[in-house]
Amino acid sequence: MDWREKLSQLPVTRRGLIAGAAAGGGLAVAWWLWPRHYSSPLTPGPDEREFGGWITIGRDGVVTVAVPQLEMGQGVTTLLAQVVAVELGADWRQIAVEPAPPSGLYANVPLAAKWAPLWSNLPSLADDPGSRLAENFARSNAFIATADGTSLAGYEPPLREAAATARSLLAMAAAARWNVEWEECEVVGGLVRHGDQEYPFGDLVVDAAQFDPPEPPPVKVELAAEDPSPAEAELAPAFPRLDLPAKVDGSFLFAGDIRLPGMVYASIRHGPLGASHLLRFDPEAVAGMSGVVAVVKSQKYLAVAAESWWIAEQALRKIRPVFGGDGAVESDAAMEALEAAHGAVDAQRTIDVGDADDLLARPDYAETYTVAPAVHAAIETASATARFDGNTLELWIAAQAPEMTRRAAGKAIGLSPQDVVLYPTAAGGSFDARLERRHAIEVAQVAKEVGRPVQLTWPRVQEFQSVPVRTPVSARMEAAFVPASGGRIAAWRARLAMPATAREFGRRLFDNKTAEAAMKHSEGKADVLACEGAVPPYAIDNVAIDHLPVSLPFPTGRLRGNAPAYTAFFTECFIDELAERAGRDPFLYRMEMLGRMPRMADCLRRATRLAGWDGGRRGTGQGLAMVRMGSPDSGGRIACVAQAALGEGGVRVTKLHAAVDIGRIVNHDIARQQIEGGLIFGLSLATGSSIAYEDGKPVPNRLSGLSLPTLADCPDIVVEFITSDAPAFDPGELGVAVAPPAIANALYSATGVRFRRLPLLSEGI
Repeated sequence: MDWREKLSQLPVTRRGLIAGAAAGGGLAVAWWLWPRHYSSPLTPGPDEREFGGWITIGRDGVVTVAVPQLEMGQGVTTLLAQVVAVELGADWRQIAVEPAPPSGLYANVPLAAKWAPLWSNLPSLADDPGSRLAENFARSNAFIATADGTSLAGYEPPLREAAATARSLLAMAAAARWNVEWEECEVVGGLVRHGDQEYPFGDLVVDAAQFDPPEPPPVKVELAAEDPSPAEAELAPAFPRLDLPAKVDGSFLFAGDIRLPGMVYASIRHGPLGASHLLRFDPEAVAGMSGVVAVVKSQKYLAVAAESWWIAEQALRKIRPVFGGDGAVESDAAMEALEAAHGAVDAQRTIDVGDADDLLARPDYAETYTVAPAVHAAIETASATARFDGNTLELWIAAQAPEMTRRAAGKAIGLSPQDVVLYPTAAGGSFDARLERRHAIEVAQVAKEVGRPVQLTWPRVQEFQSVPVRTPVSARMEAAFVPASGGRIAAWRARLAMPATAREFGRRLFDNKTAEAAMKHSEGKADVLACEGAVPPYAIDNVAIDHLPVSLPFPTGRLRGNAPAYTAFFTECFIDELAERAGRDPFLYRMEMLGRMPRMADCLRRATRLAGWDGGRRGTGQGLAMVRMGSPDSGGRIACVAQAALGEGGVRVTKLHAAVDIGRIVNHDIARQQIEGGLIFGLSLATGSSIAYEDGKPVPNRLSGLSLPTLADCPDIVVEFITSDAPAFDPGELGVAVAPPAIANALYSATGVRFRRLPLLSEGI
């Protein structure tokens, strides 16, 4: 019986697979890849042997990959498992995955390097991915955040090394039986072969565990990549997503799907922004109400635990909590403060190239652009389950930063981190909302108070009100032309009025500050990460980027696309206006500034060819934008041509054509999903996704009020990937950033009216 038959018959849990086995003959590898004092977080079962690494191979032939990144729909579990399958020589059908709990072993060092300004007084260390400071911080703090498209950069190297080591050990075991050199063996399709002889992995794991691993691991020269060109890859991907079958049949578990014996369900109310202190409520209104288990009050919230979530929610409506404070937030005043900051707030220089200020003493052209607060609107609202036995807190949660979440939950009820166990679950969408950990703190407190396992789920209105929005921004864009040059840009300056939103987020994440304390700590400080992407991707000799820090009365945070999603809107809309002022085709105008950027120029040419670019003439409804993310030498690039018009109900986008260069494509199918999904998410930011605060409450407070695109609103999308041997780049945020300016420019072509505000057609916030 080979491994395929064994796998189909084996009644084994994924938890059992990941632990490995000694008595069962399992082989786990990669414990020697990191300093040994970073112990594995995996707990072995009875008669099992745990090696504390990335990969487990059982005697049944199943290969299980530990995945430390949060699966939130982006396909990261499939992507990382594929890296192992290709490097190991496994058959895709024998691959399983297991979410990995927090551990310094799985630290995301590249992200720690990029976010260095948020956890230290250091500048970003993103250009030094091998930074010892970043590695020490990440490993000692078990920093395992899923963000900024760093999954491949952070985890492909150690996964490949682990897989290469396992492949070598399996080959050694087979070679010893055949009395040949192990380097002569071939490992492919889940089999170790030499001539006509072969063994499946499961038959070799016991012997393989006895050999010493080679150092360094013999990683294959060829990288784990797919050829993006064959049409058949579109129809039958070589590595289909591992999570899709369970999602289709409904058996896939999200954070809200956890069920425990004796569990009760909780709903919650937070105070309006600016009036967040609980003043009073009417507990008598639910006295004797069937199904109500407990009413839990805190200074900042009121929760009800009941036999069902619906009973808890109805009880809260009866109790009618009243909150008070310094004064409820009105967001109109916040936007006015951003606009008034230009000329009233001292600018702090974050980027300075050349001598832009002298050339811009009298700008040849200037315009102001604005984006309103945007919400995440994930399908699954904040949900977590907690069980507290008086000594240990167990937490089931979808967390993008699990260790920070674990620490915050424990601290909230007086526990040290070692007394908190976090079980990672998948998220029903996030868009960076699950980097926040307020609901983890609350469920821990409620579970301690109730004395039973509790699942807390926020109502939609609480999600809108309590998860920090993407910051609003007012941007003053200025340019000077080279005299008699046909509009060539001599100098460029962008002044961004907004809070120090990245710093604010960093204080909440790394220092466990409350939203109010984080806002106060960040007041008046320049924020380089909040200005990310503001440097135009063009050959301009003199560039200045200024941050005008403005204090707002509500917290702000991260959202998919992050800073490049608003800086690209400013840059690409302003470039279009400069092209018109110069009397130039927006495509050719951009191309002339890309002479030293062949990859970006190639994207731009291909996108316009795909769309049949007609010069962006008035009335055609075509608009163009392009975005570069990551480092200039590697990173990702996208160019997009949108076809749009004003129709019944507002903006109607009918076509999006995009050319994309993300370097080496590891999984073509997932890359396409991410680009298409990003473009649609960008469409949602262009037409809606925004809220206002009235009397401290979000308006609108339901998904139906956000003007999100429905299936009928989704345009035809054509994506062309450019073959490249550059380092792989995560495509998840490129489409988010490029779609809004492309659509805005298309609307100008269609109507002759410039829309300089997101959402488009909006007035106020």
